[in-house]
Amino acid sequence: MRTQEIDGVLLIDKAAGMTSHDVVAIVRKRLGIRKVGHCGTLDPLATGLLIAVLGRGTKIQDLLMAEDKEYTGTFQLGVTTDSQDADGEVLETRPVSEFTREQLEEAFEKFHGDFYQMPPMVSAIKQGGVPLYKLARQGKTVEREPRFVHVFAHEITGVHLPEVDFRVVCSKGFYVRTYAHDIGASLDCGAHLRVLRRTKSGRFSVDNAVTVEEIQTQDPASIRSRVLDLPTVSRMRGA
Repeated sequence: MRTQEIDGVLLIDKAAGMTSHDVVAIVRKRLGIRKVGHCGTLDPLATGLLIAVLGRGTKIQDLLMAEDKEYTGTFQLGVTTDSQDADGEVLETRPVSEFTREQLEEAFEKFHGDFYQMPPMVSAIKQGGVPLYKLARQGKTVEREPRFVHVFAHEITGVHLPEVDFRVVCSKGFYVRTYAHDIGASLDCGAHLRVLRRTKSGRFSVDNAVTVEEIQTQDPASIRSRVLDLPTVSRMRGA
């Protein structure tokens, strides 16, 4: 397909089992656009809002990545993994008490507002120019600097022990897998992230996103019509 440059933002609902890079490659091929990037990596396990920046839209990539995020998800108590999520190897299994709603709320409250998170070894942060996840694949563990993060809002949306459903609104650079891991540690039983979905980034919502399946099956012109131009993006950001 001949390349046809478009400047703007395409909101995508990423499916599970694919990387963010996979989604970018699909957009580039299906829409015939050379310059495509994304704002905020979603792991293969995660679904939901992936903001693709097209053409000159790549110039505001950092601005869009700096927005606050909202996630919904499920973590499982009693099992810790080396990746802090369901894709990792199990490190330890511990019994789970019959926690009350109040006990769970108390654990969540410990991770509200400002606090520090230790980036997981499976993160994309670079050490000596090498992403941590690549070092982790080699069986290496290196020292990491804690990162200052903020939780603006949180909610327990369901309790069906050993699983807990939640919603969290957080700052840029927040690791939801570490959030689950740390809450599990505070309950003295451990936990790992089992399900994750990004629902919002700034003022952009997954409710307005196109699915990867639609990108792959619908007429490219129809998908191009879903691209938000840069003046629209600017207005939505309140700029």
